[in-house]
Amino acid sequence: MIDIRRFKDLGTFQNEWLDAHYHFSFSHYYDPTRMGHGKLRVWNDDKIRAQTGFPPHGHRDMEIITYVRKGAITHQDSMGNKGRTEAGDVQVMSAGSGVQHSEWNAETDETTLFQIWIEPAVAGGAPGWGARKFPKGDRSGQWAVLASGDEADKALPIRQNAKVLGATLKAGETLDYTVPAGRYGYFVLAGGSVELNGETLNARDGAAVTGAETLTFKGIADAEIVFVDTV
Repeated sequence: MIDIRRFKDLGTFQNEWLDAHYHFSFSHYYDPTRMGHGKLRVWNDDKIRAQTGFPPHGHRDMEIITYVRKGAITHQDSMGNKGRTEAGDVQVMSAGSGVQHSEWNAETDETTLFQIWIEPAVAGGAPGWGARKFPKGDRSGQWAVLASGDEADKALPIRQNAKVLGATLKAGETLDYTVPAGRYGYFVLAGGSVELNGETLNARDGAAVTGAETLTFKGIADAEIVFVDTV
């Protein structure tokens, strides 16, 4: 089953520095039918004004993946880590038994990003953080594993039987993905548009996939796809 989530139908929040759209219940947005998808709990589409951001705050027992779409985000945490993640690249924070961090747009222009939360397989453990560059050319017309619970994928590590994948697709190209039985898929277009099983999806639309399902994406306009496959 494929349940398309149009960008215009997402939950929203806005203040003087943040314009957020929520694929699942989060903060003051609550929809009992959108509490997560498998172990995927949060997918936020955030636009952060220049020289602003999330002040220091705490997390625990969550795998937090940040995919930067435009601009850059600067991370700093109570473990002593500090790093700047640019558009197209990814950072992962395993909150473990507890961590404080801030996410700041230190740039002169706005930053847009996806923040994805996946519940860990086991609670607790030492927190951790890491970031990597993922050149878009390396995922042209194919899937690249950005974060994974499988060490063999040589991706950023997460503490769950899950994968976060990315691909770019030119107009006219096609790309398949099969969600096996017993697993859950969720994807969002970071940009462009595709045709999927006869439906057109545009930038920032998403879809939840349940059960054994083979998806065929056909590029309409050059597209960028982010996909989570999890238990």
